[in-house]
Amino acid sequence: MTQWIDLLPKAESIVADARRKGLIIATAESCTGGLIAGLLTEVPGSSAVIDRGFVTYSNEAKQEMLGVPFETLEAVGAVSRETAIAMAEGALKNSRADLTVSVTGIAGPGGGSAQKPVGTVHFALAAKNRKTEHLAAQFGALGRDQVRLQAVVKALELISNSINSPSEI
Repeated sequence: MTQWIDLLPKAESIVADARRKGLIIATAESCTGGLIAGLLTEVPGSSAVIDRGFVTYSNEAKQEMLGVPFETLEAVGAVSRETAIAMAEGALKNSRADLTVSVTGIAGPGGGSAQKPVGTVHFALAAKNRKTEHLAAQFGALGRDQVRLQAVVKALELISNSINSPSEI
């Protein structure tokens, strides 16, 4: 089972790769509550590449800090493709970042439904001069800690893949 400490080498690699390419990163987090930004800033020297982390747990915070439209939240909810994309794009617009990752989901143990069961998480990655990417995951009812941990793992993977993709940011 993955532990938080197991993720530090991945965070170190992301910081080193972003520094080498001169990229700045920001996060927009809901169900992970700042864990992605926290892990990245565990790395010494990360201030050279991490601009900020938006923790937007409430719908109001998503609207006020990231510009997620009220209509989007009303129509499809906070845990959706549309909201994840709006969060990532809002973080890009409201920061100095070259790329941003967003996470919104249902960590549990409650809050799930038949359409959006516990363990449902939506991710988006926005980067300057690129189309925003979306990814949906269903981690299952692993327990709150593990759903959040798996969401951090997936977000780090998205960031790393974006930094190291052949197309330039």
